[in-house]
Amino acid sequence: MHKAADMSLWQGRVDDDPAGKSLRWHQCVEPFADDKKKGVVLLGVASDEGVKRNQGRAGAAAGPAVIRQALCNQAFHLSRPLYDAGNLHCETGQLEALQQEQADVVLNLLKQGHFPLLLGGGHEIAFGSYLGLERYLAHQGTQGEIGIINFDAHFDLRHEAAATSGTPFLQIAAHSQAKNLLFHYLCLGINEVANTEALFVQAGHLGAQYIEDDQLNSWQLSAAEQTLKEFIEPCQAVYLSIDLDVLPAATAPGVSAPGSRGLPLPVLERLLSIVRTEAAERLRIADIAEYNPTYDIDLRTAKVAARLCHLLTR
Repeated sequence: MHKAADMSLWQGRVDDDPAGKSLRWHQCVEPFADDKKKGVVLLGVASDEGVKRNQGRAGAAAGPAVIRQALCNQAFHLSRPLYDAGNLHCETGQLEALQQEQADVVLNLLKQGHFPLLLGGGHEIAFGSYLGLERYLAHQGTQGEIGIINFDAHFDLRHEAAATSGTPFLQIAAHSQAKNLLFHYLCLGINEVANTEALFVQAGHLGAQYIEDDQLNSWQLSAAEQTLKEFIEPCQAVYLSIDLDVLPAATAPGVSAPGSRGLPLPVLERLLSIVRTEAAERLRIADIAEYNPTYDIDLRTAKVAARLCHLLTR
């Protein structure tokens, strides 16, 4: 179910600046409408149904609203308009229907030339994001290779009877196979002890590429950067997903499954800069998943999510 933006969330400091150069996000965001100029569109996916099915900590459904509140007072440096398209909500137990509805909304935003930035919610968000992009390329008649870049401690390639927060990239792989499309997947930040041997086997079977967290230290980044560049090069379009549990628990405590190690935030930011530079206009959609305000400390995780929104849109 799609609910319109609650613009009352967008409140914050207003500086006394006659030149108008002290604007913040809450002063610049507008409610989304179909006649708007091309810009960045925030869309919340307020669901933790997939997290519950995956036996994780519930609470991520409240994530999009709190991330918006963390965004309010950030200095505004975007060169394009910013819109809020509200939230998608999961009807009781209807996760699969939510993923299809999300894909339709993403398709509509892409048709209008916007950059959708989705806020979660559980990582079940990923299938709807990808599906919307794939449908858009098919609608354009330019369907080609989609590069899926996922910063995550987990592969999310679980084989389950129903969709969960642990299945979205396997859902994408199955959809790609059915459509005779290449499953082009790179996961950065894999935590070996958080993924069973079966998941490593599954990743190998699907031809997924991955880099483990202990291979992403600051002194090893040149190899990771080269991997990213080579991965992006053949892609017609790129979909970027960030699961906040890829970060250390001290940096991002407010997640469904806090990490025992994780990528330092500066490392994540450096790699994101490579994605943005190498993909450029081919980066068509991004999402931030697994924010759970129930377990956040001093809104640390919300502030990190807000900073990532800035980095992805400036």
